[in-house]
Amino acid sequence: MTQRIAIVTGAARGIGAAIATRLGRDGFAVAVLDLDADACAGTVAAITGAGGTALAVGADVAVTEQVEAAVARVAAELGPPTVLVNNAGILRDNLIFKMTDDDWDSVIGVHLRGAFLMSRAVQRHQTEQRYGRIVNLSSTSAQGNRGQANYATAKAGLQGLTKTLAIELGKFGVTVNAIAPGFIETDMTAATAARLGVSFEDFKSGVSAAIPVGRIGQPEDVAATAAFLVSAEAGFVTGQVIYVSGGPAD
Repeated sequence: MTQRIAIVTGAARGIGAAIATRLGRDGFAVAVLDLDADACAGTVAAITGAGGTALAVGADVAVTEQVEAAVARVAAELGPPTVLVNNAGILRDNLIFKMTDDDWDSVIGVHLRGAFLMSRAVQRHQTEQRYGRIVNLSSTSAQGNRGQANYATAKAGLQGLTKTLAIELGKFGVTVNAIAPGFIETDMTAATAARLGVSFEDFKSGVSAAIPVGRIGQPEDVAATAAFLVSAEAGFVTGQVIYVSGGPAD
C-alpha cells in the first residue's frame, strides 16, 4: 500500500489537477497540494466522487518549513508517500531588460527550489520503502523562449535535477523522470495569449497550425504520460525527459 501514496504539487487546476485525477482513478491515494488548500476542493471532489481517496494540502513549495510540514502530514494521514509529481509553477514573463529581481526569484523559487525541497522531503520515505517515483514537469521552453528567461532557466534546471536524482536514487528503487509539455490548453497559456494581446482562440489556432499532429495539447495528454512513469511497469525508465508536444522538440 505504501507504493500507492502520491503527492501532486500545483494540483488545484490545469495539468496538476489532471494528473492528480488520473492517479486517483488508477488507485493512488493522492495528496492534492497547492498554495491554498481550499483551491484544491475541485480536484479532491473529482477524485473522491469517483471512489478514490484524496487529501487537500496547502503549502508554499518554495518554503522549507511548509514543505516539511506538508509531507509529514501526508505520511501521517495517508501513509508514506512514494510517488511525487513536481508540477507547481508560476509565470512572470518579461523581456530581460524589463524582468525584475522578483520576477526571476519567484519563478526559480517555485519551479526549481520547490522541486528540490519536495524531492528532498519525499525521498526519505522512498528510500525507506526501497521504492519510489518522481516526475518533474519541465517544458519545451527549456530550450529557450522569448520573454521567458526565468521560466526557461527553471525548466532547463529541472532536467538537470531529474538526471542527477536518477543517478543518486536509482539504487533505492526510485526512478526520476521529467515530462516536457509543449503547448497545453491551461490558464497559464491563456495568460500568455493575454500578455501578447491576442484572443486565446486565435492564439490556439496559430499554435496548432505549427504542431505536426494538428492540435494543441490537453492536460490529460500529460496526465497519461505521468501515469506511465509512476507505474511499476516503468521501473527501467529513469533519467529521461519525455516531450509531450505533438511533434519533435529537440
